[in-house]
Amino acid sequence: MEYGEYYKSFDPEPYYRERGWLIGSGRVGGKAKGLSFAHEILKSNGMLDEVLLPKCTFVITTSVFEEFMEENRLWDRLLDLREHSDAPKLHKICQEASLPESLDKDLERILDTIDTPMSVRSSSILEDDVNLSFAGKYATKFVSNSGDRASRRRGLEAAIKEVYASTYNPAAREYKRKHNILWGGERMGVLIQPIAGRMRNSKYYPELAGTAFSQVFRRPSPRIRKEDGVARICFGLGTRTVDRSFARTFYLTNPNLRPEGNRPAEIVSHSQEQFDYVDLEHNAFMTAYACNYIKMIMKEHKMAQSYLQWYDGNMFHWLLADTGNMVAPRAVFTFAELPQKCPKLFNRIKKLLRLFEEELRLPADMEFTYESVEDEFTLVQLRPLSVYDDKGRVVIPEVSPESTILRGNRMVANGRLENIRHIVYVDPELYGKTPDFYDVARAVGEINAKLDGERYLLVGPGRWGSSNPVLGVPVKYSELSNSGCLVELGIPSKGMAPELSYGTHFFLDLDGDNILYLPVFDGEKGNVYNKEWFESREWTSDHHPAVRHYQGLFDVLLDGDSEIGIVIDKGDSEVKGK
Repeated sequence: MEYGEYYKSFDPEPYYRERGWLIGSGRVGGKAKGLSFAHEILKSNGMLDEVLLPKCTFVITTSVFEEFMEENRLWDRLLDLREHSDAPKLHKICQEASLPESLDKDLERILDTIDTPMSVRSSSILEDDVNLSFAGKYATKFVSNSGDRASRRRGLEAAIKEVYASTYNPAAREYKRKHNILWGGERMGVLIQPIAGRMRNSKYYPELAGTAFSQVFRRPSPRIRKEDGVARICFGLGTRTVDRSFARTFYLTNPNLRPEGNRPAEIVSHSQEQFDYVDLEHNAFMTAYACNYIKMIMKEHKMAQSYLQWYDGNMFHWLLADTGNMVAPRAVFTFAELPQKCPKLFNRIKKLLRLFEEELRLPADMEFTYESVEDEFTLVQLRPLSVYDDKGRVVIPEVSPESTILRGNRMVANGRLENIRHIVYVDPELYGKTPDFYDVARAVGEINAKLDGERYLLVGPGRWGSSNPVLGVPVKYSELSNSGCLVELGIPSKGMAPELSYGTHFFLDLDGDNILYLPVFDGEKGNVYNKEWFESREWTSDHHPAVRHYQGLFDVLLDGDSEIGIVIDKGDSEVKGK
């Protein structure tokens, strides 16, 4: 059987039809297929008591999407939009449109069945494919499902239309263009399910949420076995595990290993301090600092001391320590004792990853929630993991200091990009001097569009695509899609650090698009950030003062075995003449 054919041949519809959860006569889409497949595997292996699935998952099939488009005459209107049109106009068109009347009774049935906050998730027929995941390209909306019946109905309808609008958003459009997927062939299904979690002081969220992968394609150390897998865990809603924000990465070969380092300052620079939840009082998705809710967290979560600590004076203190003796205490989710205190969680993750990979006959990617006291593990998503193409060993040659532009020695996977002609660079000294973070991102995007067809090097401070612009340039996928290698500069003086964790949608995009990645830590042994080179070579800066465009001839060589990556000037760059 050909690669991926077994999963492709699986029929997901009986699972939903037998339970009365199937709405419409079309296809259920990628996310729905993954969940149905997971149920089949758990059932056949006698694990439905050990691993829960959402209590119900209604699927609005693609036939309803087609009806929505036709009744509102949206096919032609969407074709008139610019290919990389920004989202507001598109969302406005969809929000003003009406859902088909044929959906009325089913929406009422959903409201009768689900009385807790809901997630409304995309399930496109293109999504979670064997080779292309579309991870993060379409919308997931959290609905508080609170208030009177009319407001609950409005919230549900608005979320469905938001998912429909995301079918044509810029990130999805660019992803399709890059992978030669024909425009106009999209069909969107929608999953509606209760959010796995609990009500805690008008805040609804799971204690822990995570993603896990059966293969590790980008390892922080050769000691990590690729086939052991990796998990990424946060407190609260799982948005932080898939976005480029803070969550704890556990490499399952050794869950106690920290790729960022073991010094308190290093740990804090990569630790979650905020958590996400659905606020029923304000009918909204919200974010809070843990330090403002310590009493609530300690009351509601008996295992809190295993993952939440105080940080002060470059030291960690236990959650029960007296903060009156601290100068400036910060509450941070270090997850310091989670592997020791919750061994069942990690054993179950490893067991499921092995099982799903074996049954999928493909590497597996899953999302889950966990309540520690009850040992309640809920699987909310399963999909095939897009496979990273390791190009094999790359030999790093001897290079003179003058020709070494950048060098890093952590989180390096094998790869090479030779004879590239462009470097796009965001100056760390200028980025953030004024609060025009998004202008910088749009400027990068303009150059990215001009370099269509070129594989260029993109260099900048902190985390590319960060959801928090203070941590890195908040570019969208469509604004870096043509790059061949991303370099993230760690600048300690500015509190900016690369994200040394595999598992976000961002890294899945890099794997799927074969984009190389190199973190460089300014001032650390074995790392080179050649500021003199960037200041002495000619550049143009037509789009934003902080964004420079260099031309020349450059090589990027990454050796995953020695964990060394280097960017070389091959001698064709011009000396300064701005």
